Amino acid sequence: MNGVKIASAIAVLLACHPAFATVLDAPLRQFFQQRLAGIGDEVSVIVKTPAAQLPSCPLPEFSMPGNARLWGNVSVLARCGNDKRYIQAEVQVTGNYVVAAQALPRGSVIHENQLQLQRGRLDQLPPRAMLNLQQASNAVTLRDIAPDQPIMLSMVRQSWRVTAGQRVQVVAAGEGFSVNSEGKALNNAAVAQNARVRMDSGQIVSGTVAADGNILINL
Repeated sequence: MNGVKIASAIAVLLACHPAFATVLDAPLRQFFQQRLAGIGDEVSVIVKTPAAQLPSCPLPEFSMPGNARLWGNVSVLARCGNDKRYIQAEVQVTGNYVVAAQALPRGSVIHENQLQLQRGRLDQLPPRAMLNLQQASNAVTLRDIAPDQPIMLSMVRQSWRVTAGQRVQVVAAGEGFSVNSEGKALNNAAVAQNARVRMDSGQIVSGTVAADGNILINL
C-alpha cells in the first residue's frame, strides 16, 4: 500500500513540474526573442529549475547582465515584487551563421564571395561564431579554414590599415582647434585600434587609427 502511495506521489510531482515550467515558457521565450531580434528567428526555451523554486507570479520581470550569453545553458534573474530568483534554462536558437564557401589558406584576405550563410542551431556552434558576412569581409585568416567550416572571430583578424614603418598623418584635436603633423608608425594596427607613432621630433605619441589611415589624438 505504501508503495502505491509513493508511486502516486512521484507521478504527481513529475506532472507538476512541466505545468509550472509551461507557465514561464511563453514569457521567457518572448524575453529571449526580443534580445535575439535580428540574430535568430527561431527560439525555444526549456526551463530546468524545479517547480518549487520557480517565482510565485505568472509574469515575472526577467533580466540578465549585458555581457551574458544569450543561448545554451543560461541563468535569468526573475523578479516578482521583492522576490528575486534565478531561473536556469536552456535556450535553443536557430538562425544564419557564416561558413567558408571554399578553402581559405592561412594569411589570405577574405572576400565576401568566398563566404556563405548557413542555417542551423546557433547554440550548438563554438563560441564567437560569425553571424553576418560583414564581420569577415576583408579580414585576414589566422589559420587554414576548410570549405563549409563555420568561421569564428578567433580565426581572423582585421586587415592592417597602418603598418609598422609607414609614414602617417597625426591629427591632434581639441575644443576649437586641430593640429596636423607627420610621423612613422611603430606598430601594425587596424581601423579603431591603437597605433604608436614616432614623430619627426623624436617624440612618441599614441592615437586611434581612423578609416582614412590618419592617427587621431583627442586632447
